[in-house]
Amino acid sequence: MSDGNSVLVGKKPVMNYVLACITLFHGGAKEVNIRARGKAISRAVDVVEVVRRRFLPDVKIKQIGIGTDQVTLQEQQQSSSTNVSTIDITLER
Repeated sequence: MSDGNSVLVGKKPVMNYVLACITLFHGGAKEVNIRARGKAISRAVDVVEVVRRRFLPDVKIKQIGIGTDQVTLQEQQQSSSTNVSTIDITLER
């Protein structure tokens, strides 16, 4: 699967990401990858459920991956790192 079939979920409303997924599937994509970090994880799960239950009932969840990214924060002269949870959900038609 190419990176062109990825939807990165952030702070926008859920329906924006749902529309992006539907557009990719109608454009001929067999798989769509939905990715999110931190607080956006619950929004990514909402996107998947809306796509599956409301708009494209033939879409199935192929794979779910969870993990942790280590993010380095730079403040003036100090740098600290923190862990951020990630989720990667692959849908297939």
